[in-house]
Amino acid sequence: MNQARDAFGQPIDRVQNKVRPFMVEWVQEFIKNSPFAVLATSNSDGHTYASPKGGEPGFIKVIDERRLVIPDIPGNKLFQGYGNIESNPHIGLVFFIPGIDAVARVNGSVHVLRNGDSEYDRITAAAFTDNERKSIQQLMILDIRESYSHCPRALVGSNLWDTAAIDANREKSPIPKWVPGT
Repeated sequence: MNQARDAFGQPIDRVQNKVRPFMVEWVQEFIKNSPFAVLATSNSDGHTYASPKGGEPGFIKVIDERRLVIPDIPGNKLFQGYGNIESNPHIGLVFFIPGIDAVARVNGSVHVLRNGDSEYDRITAAAFTDNERKSIQQLMILDIRESYSHCPRALVGSNLWDTAAIDANREKSPIPKWVPGT
């Protein structure tokens, strides 16, 4: 049951058909060129967490049309997403490329690999350069349940990539200066 669909209607066939249990070539290429993603997790009680993930374009690696490798590099050590994954392995990722209005989305379930696991050693050797491997703490292997492109409406409507808005915010920030620990 989906009350919103009941109230406002079903998506058109083209939209319904774009959601697939694998990554089409366009989604794979988008991920290979994306320097930024938002990872969403929730624990078994439904408490959610969204975490920005970033790096060089393609830092999240496409293994094949049904699997991704998400590296974990040293950060704030809160590990909220990993805590959620321990009780609920289902995650979602939204990928962005600066200046591109479309996004790619994937959902599925993950398992965590750590240094010393034979699969960890095999995957890091195959998917990451020597330099990349130096900073990896652990990996998530995402088995895709669904993937699809997402229309540009949110990015266009927000003017997220508008260079005039970016320049204005850099010149005079609309928020107070960020203070670490806040």
